[in-house]
Amino acid sequence: MEGKRENILVSACLLGVNCRYDGGNGRKEAVTELMETYSLIPVCPEQLGGLETPREPAEQISSDAEGALTGRVVTCSGKDVTDSFLKGAEETLKLAELYGCKKAILKERSPSCGYKTVYDGTFSGTKIPGSGVTARLLAENGILVYGESDIENL
Repeated sequence: MEGKRENILVSACLLGVNCRYDGGNGRKEAVTELMETYSLIPVCPEQLGGLETPREPAEQISSDAEGALTGRVVTCSGKDVTDSFLKGAEETLKLAELYGCKKAILKERSPSCGYKTVYDGTFSGTKIPGSGVTARLLAENGILVYGESDIENL
């Protein structure tokens, strides 16, 4: 009898689920190939937070003097969607705990899932150091977070 495979939380868009803000996905073959070794648990924190697909692009606001993220998330038209992002992060953490996930592979640069680098909140394409709402919450709760370009470090 085979041993139990490790469960890893994965941004659903990386597996080909059309849940991105633009209604598309960010399927990465290298991520889907991990199904041969791991049990992948797909999540979309933005949908879990109640946001529809497609939806307006959103970014975290970095407006303090040092350029640090303020924790607020707004759409390109200025609508504050922070509460939906927080709810989605909390629901994602619940799923990680339910499935015993110690690792997560998340979509880079996303205001939810981005890890180490996100957009700066100006909708100009400018990237800054920082993590998305969900990535931060998972890391704060002991889950190792990887971006899709980091999976060789699993």
